[in-house]
Amino acid sequence: MAEITAGLVKKLREKTGAGMMDCKKALVECAADFEVAVDWLRKKGLSAAAKKSGREAAEGLIGTLIKDNKAVIIELNAETDFVARNEKFQTLVNNVSKVAIDSSSDVEEIKSATYPDSDKTVDAEITDLIAIIGENMNLRRVSHISVDNGIIISYVHNSISEGLGKIGVLVALESAGDKAKLADLGKKIAMHIAATNPESLDISSVSPEALEREKQIFGEQARSAGKPESIVEKMVEGRVKKYYQETVLLEQVFVMDNKTQIKQVILDAAKEIGSSIELKGFIRYELGEGIERAQADFAAEVASMAN
Repeated sequence: MAEITAGLVKKLREKTGAGMMDCKKALVECAADFEVAVDWLRKKGLSAAAKKSGREAAEGLIGTLIKDNKAVIIELNAETDFVARNEKFQTLVNNVSKVAIDSSSDVEEIKSATYPDSDKTVDAEITDLIAIIGENMNLRRVSHISVDNGIIISYVHNSISEGLGKIGVLVALESAGDKAKLADLGKKIAMHIAATNPESLDISSVSPEALEREKQIFGEQARSAGKPESIVEKMVEGRVKKYYQETVLLEQVFVMDNKTQIKQVILDAAKEIGSSIELKGFIRYELGEGIERAQADFAAEVASMAN
């Protein structure tokens, strides 16, 4: 058996990120064969990661990436905000975005793809980082957007690094107009979307089920106030219009002037640049939205630790 030196232990630790004693044990178990020891630690890491897989992961980062006429946005979760500021985790998000932009929006497909500059899969790389950092992680969702002739703009609210933060927005503008002016318009619309969180692009894309539910609620409210049916119908009409103004992007009032609807902002910009502009679509991701977070009982936790 080759000699297990401090230098070899250090090299293995730098390669894997595992603890010093684990590295030494791996080398002993693997007769000082460095590559076999790496695999031994990875297997140990897989076991450790499996124990963490049931833990809630609602923090992490939203990542965005634009490449030519297409863009991707991803959500990669961890357990704590502290991990989001870890350089290794940020590198992971950036590299997964690079894989995702040339893939479909299927999370499992991306997980099984090859990680950049590696012979491992994305899923294996995530698992390895779980073992190193000690927190559960999860690639939760991925979305794409593209244009034929125009520009895509990315905006990340309170970004901690280029393209990384807690709220990410992608806006696609179809136009043959000046790219710099389109980028300025897109950035303002993206900031508006980050602030208002619209549910639909235009009235035609509003879910019929959602609209019918709102109409029923508005109608019941009016009837409970004792209004006759002829008045109820008019009140529902007015409330539906307000509902559109609250939830439909093109019907919303621009937050930067509080008076102009987004559809008019786009028309005004088109006149200025001398070319038609179509807001083709948008995507907004907010970290952890829709995840039910467990409410911690601090007193019970302390009592458990004491016992």
